[in-house]
Amino acid sequence: MPRLFQLELPLFRRAAPPAEQVRHIQLGTRIVDYRLIRSSRRTLGMTIDQRGLRVGTSPRTSLADIERFLRHNTAWVLKKLDEWHGHGQARHLAICDGAVIPVLGEDCAVRVETGANRVRWSGQTLVLLARPDADLRQLARRALRNRALDLFRERATHYAALLHRPLPRMALSNAQTRWGSCSEKTGIRISWRLIHAPPRLLDYVVAHEMAHLVEMNHSPRFWAVVERLCPDYRAARDELRRLAATCPQL
Repeated sequence: MPRLFQLELPLFRRAAPPAEQVRHIQLGTRIVDYRLIRSSRRTLGMTIDQRGLRVGTSPRTSLADIERFLRHNTAWVLKKLDEWHGHGQARHLAICDGAVIPVLGEDCAVRVETGANRVRWSGQTLVLLARPDADLRQLARRALRNRALDLFRERATHYAALLHRPLPRMALSNAQTRWGSCSEKTGIRISWRLIHAPPRLLDYVVAHEMAHLVEMNHSPRFWAVVERLCPDYRAARDELRRLAATCPQL
């Protein structure tokens, strides 16, 4: 009786789409960047603010359906983007109990309690332990600057290891449009105001300045180093340009 030979092959499942990605679409005569965020939500929706166009949907929604939805709403999308770009002005933040400030791209509540002019973080809440005559704005700035410097050093340490370079001296700047700088003598300076931006933008700026340790210029070789450290740098760079006009003032 002939023997039966059976070949078994593993079943390949289609990989789930990434939870978040930057994409581009042509709406009318314009190429529009948007951030696609997939989550447990069941509906397809979009928001437009100082960070640009964001689309939220479920993991099962096809790109064809998403793009059909955007094209159907072309007029509204372009109008709202123009409103943000044309009228986007820096928002002055008032610091008081119950105020909300952006931290790493997310809303952070401010809680004011009686104390000796100290600050602490409690999840997504910034707690200001202040005397009655305290300058709450200065307390909040101190907390944000300290957190920013810790994050900058953490990301710089990561990139220094990838580049096989020693960690340079890190310092903060107060710049509102020049997000970072690098000098062989003074090291790297990064604007503490980036603490308001999403982490991916902070990563890009740190990667950009760390790449200058390899190429102190903006040559193709330099951008190749940036891309190795931050593959999505082009989208981050575009988003930073929009942020410059609307970065909160504190």
